[in-house]
Amino acid sequence: MQGQDGHAGGGFISSLKGFYLQNPRAIRRIGFVILLILFLTWLTCINMCGYLGILGHATWKEEVLLHDGSKIVVKRWQKRMNVYTLEKSALLKEQSLSFKRPKTGEKIVWNDGPTEGIRTANFKLIALHIKNDTPYLITQNYGCFSYNRWGRPNPPYVIFKYEDKKWKRIPLEELPPEFENVNLVMSIDAEEILAGPSLIPAEMVKKSNDRFHRPLFRAIVRAPMEFVGCEELVYDGRGGWCGIDYFSTKSSYEACVTECKKVLFDMQYCPCDRLFEDNNKVE
Repeated sequence: MQGQDGHAGGGFISSLKGFYLQNPRAIRRIGFVILLILFLTWLTCINMCGYLGILGHATWKEEVLLHDGSKIVVKRWQKRMNVYTLEKSALLKEQSLSFKRPKTGEKIVWNDGPTEGIRTANFKLIALHIKNDTPYLITQNYGCFSYNRWGRPNPPYVIFKYEDKKWKRIPLEELPPEFENVNLVMSIDAEEILAGPSLIPAEMVKKSNDRFHRPLFRAIVRAPMEFVGCEELVYDGRGGWCGIDYFSTKSSYEACVTECKKVLFDMQYCPCDRLFEDNNKVE
C-alpha cells in the first residue's frame, strides 16, 4: 500500500510539473491575481484601521461655519506617534487640512509636522475663516516647545493667511475683527467624532468644542492673557531646550556666555546678547 501511495503521490507531482511546463503563462497569471487580491485586502485593512485611528492616524471631513453664516467642507488628516504599532499615543506628530476656495475652486492644503527642535506637530487647529476669498487659519501652539519656538505669542495664537499661493504668518492685529467663532474640531480623540458620520456637521463640531470651558477655546480672544502656562525655554541648536533661568540669573554677560559653552549650546542660539545690555559686555 505504501508503494502504491508513494507512486500515486509521485504521479500527482509529475502531473503538476507537466501542467506547469505546458502552461507556464497561465500559472504565472494565477499567481499574480492571488498576490493582487492579497495586496488589495491588506490595503483595505490599512485604510480602515487608519480611519478608525487604530494605527495612530485618522482621516475625516467636517463642515466649517464661516463668520458670514456660509459653510465649507474641509478634509483633515492626522497621524500620532507610534503609528506602526497598536499602542495608542496622545502625541500628535503630523496633520493636514485641505479645502476648496469658495469662488475659484482652487484646492488649498495646509500641512504641519516636526520642525527643528520639535518632534511633534507644532499647532492645534482652532478656526478657519475666509474673507474676500482669502483664507485665514487660526492655530494655537502644540506644547511649550512650539510656544517658545514661535515667539511666545499672547494670546497664544499663530495665525496664517493664504496669499500668493502660500501660507504666511500674520500678527493678530491683521486678523479681520469679524472673525470670532472657533469652528474646527479641536479634539478628534472624542469617540463620538470618530464613530459619527463621514461628514461631521457644523452643529456637531460646536457640540464637541463646547466641552472646553476656557474662553480661549470658545471664541477667538483678542486681548493679552495673564497666564499662558509655559515657562520660557531656549533652543540649544542641537535638538534640546533649556530654561531661560540658566542664563538670565548669571551676574554678567561673560558668565552667561560661559554657561552657554558649558551646556554645549550652538552659540548662534545663545540668548546672552538679548539678556544683557551692551555696556555689560567685555570686548
